[in-house]
Amino acid sequence: MVCRTSLSLSRVLLWRSIVQKYSSSHVLSSRSHLSSCVSFRMSGKYTTVERGVPNSTDYRIFFRNEAGCPVSPMHDIPLYANEAKNVVNMVVEIPRWTNPKMEICLAEALNPIKQDIKKGKLRYVSNCFPHKGYIWNYGALPQTWENPEHLDPATGCKGDNDPIDALEIGSRVAKRGEVIQVKILGTVALIDEGETDWKVVTIDVNDPVASQMNDITDIDKFFPGLLKASIEWFKIYKIPDGKPENQFAFNGEPKNAEFAKNVVAEVHQFWKSLISKEIQAPISCTNSSVVDSADCVSAEEAEALLQKSSDGGVAEPLSDSVDKWHYVHLK
Repeated sequence: MVCRTSLSLSRVLLWRSIVQKYSSSHVLSSRSHLSSCVSFRMSGKYTTVERGVPNSTDYRIFFRNEAGCPVSPMHDIPLYANEAKNVVNMVVEIPRWTNPKMEICLAEALNPIKQDIKKGKLRYVSNCFPHKGYIWNYGALPQTWENPEHLDPATGCKGDNDPIDALEIGSRVAKRGEVIQVKILGTVALIDEGETDWKVVTIDVNDPVASQMNDITDIDKFFPGLLKASIEWFKIYKIPDGKPENQFAFNGEPKNAEFAKNVVAEVHQFWKSLISKEIQAPISCTNSSVVDSADCVSAEEAEALLQKSSDGGVAEPLSDSVDKWHYVHLK
């Protein structure tokens, strides 16, 4: 049942030859078995496969592991990147400075990344002066889930039913679909429409200053003003859409690394309850490596699910409003 054991040796070797052939150009032009993708990109141990036309409602980004097996970025990628559990994996959904609201799709098998839709149209985050798009690399920590039935005693609100959000503040602009290894520095607790929406602040372990950053107080030493700007961004980013200013628990004060790590450990336990069916939720738990999961499928079944996804779609024209600047006055 598990991918790494069900793939034949010849198939693994074939996949590796494809990786070597195309890793320099990042483009697959063939339309054969692995070629329904538009492009191909290495991301550590993972590659991404784009399905559907970009800027359309059909567009999806799927993931493969190093053996070529399709995987779920929510369920198959481990949370912890080392045995010490002081480094975690982060799935980048939205690169810094970009506007498309991309997210892991919970409803679809293998949980591909797709663009959020609002009123039938692709969703973009507004540019709230002086911020351009998202001001960090934004994404989620795999194998986490904010349980919507759990009342968080610290915030007084229930979870938002998503994997926990992470923002990576390092100097490099990441690529959509990258899986990067990050250090947890702290967290802020956004209260979004009455739900707890934790934002875990991280830094890529390969960033030049990562070795000198271990806690939330280190951010202003190396990135002065960024933490303050981050709080402001979360407060105002929905105002151009006609929504009120967002609120925070703890009066907007960020919590330190130890607090954040405990939050992450807790939502990891909620994910374990989700994947084992101890808790029922309308989320696809299809995966290809969680052996004890009832939703674990073979490599061939996972591949069939990927190939079944749309490879068409009609690209929406980019509205002028996407690049518009909004000047928001806080009360």
